[in-house]
Amino acid sequence: MEIVSLLLSTLLLRPYVFIFLGLHLLAGGLQLGLKRIIVFTLLAYLIAFTSEYSSTRNGIPYGPYIYTGETHGKELYISNVPFMDSLSYSFLAYFSYSLALLLVSQVSRKGWRFELIAPPWHSRGVLFLAATLMMLQDVVVDPVALRGSQWFLGQIFYYPDEGIYFGVPLSNFLGWFVVGLAIIYCFQRLDQKMGWAMPWAENALMGPACYFVNMLFILFVTFYIGEYLLGLVSLAIFGPLFYLTLRKVLHTP
Repeated sequence: MEIVSLLLSTLLLRPYVFIFLGLHLLAGGLQLGLKRIIVFTLLAYLIAFTSEYSSTRNGIPYGPYIYTGETHGKELYISNVPFMDSLSYSFLAYFSYSLALLLVSQVSRKGWRFELIAPPWHSRGVLFLAATLMMLQDVVVDPVALRGSQWFLGQIFYYPDEGIYFGVPLSNFLGWFVVGLAIIYCFQRLDQKMGWAMPWAENALMGPACYFVNMLFILFVTFYIGEYLLGLVSLAIFGPLFYLTLRKVLHTP
C-alpha cells in the first residue's frame, strides 16, 4: 500500500513526466506496436536505473553526482534514485530513436499520414544517431534540471564538482551517449532476434514531434528562470535539428 501511495504522490508531484510517458506509449504503440514499446520501456528503465545507481556510487558512467533526497516521502524512490528520473529515459530514448528513424528512412505521405518505407530498425547508423540525439536532449535539459530550485522540479540533485558547461561536467554528456547506445543497442538486438520488426512503420511523426515538444518545454523554462545565455546556446542546438526534420517532412513526396 505504501508503494501505491508513493506512486500516486509521484503522479501528483511530477504530472509532466507521466504526460510524456503517456505520449511515449501512444506514439510507440502506434509506430512499433504495443509489445515492442513495452519491451523498449522496460529495457530503458532497467538500463537507466543501473546507470544512475552506479554513477551515484562510483561515478560511472556520468561522473559523480548526488541525489539530495529532498522529495523522499513525497515521491517514489528506488534505493537512492527517484523513480521518475530513471523512467524519463524511456521516453527520451524512444523519441530519439523515432527521430533518427525519420531522418534516415525513405518516407511516403498520404495526406497527413506519414509512413516509413523499409525503416532500418537495426542499423548502426540509427543506433549512433539516436544516441547522439538523446545526448543532445540532455545538453539542453540537464543544466536546467540542475537549477531545479528555481522552478517546480525542485533541487533533486547536484554535482560535487561544478562542471564547465553551465555547472554540468562534460562526463555527464558522455554518459548519456553511452547509456543511449546501450538502450537502443539492446532493443535492436532483441527486436531482431525475436523477429518483431515490421517492413514499414506508420505514425512516423509523433515520436519526433514529442522530441521537439520536450525541448521547447525546457527552452521555455530556461528563459523563464532568466538563463538567457544558456537559452541561446540551447536554441543553437534545437534550431538546426528542427530545420533538418522540417525539411525532411516538407520534402516528402
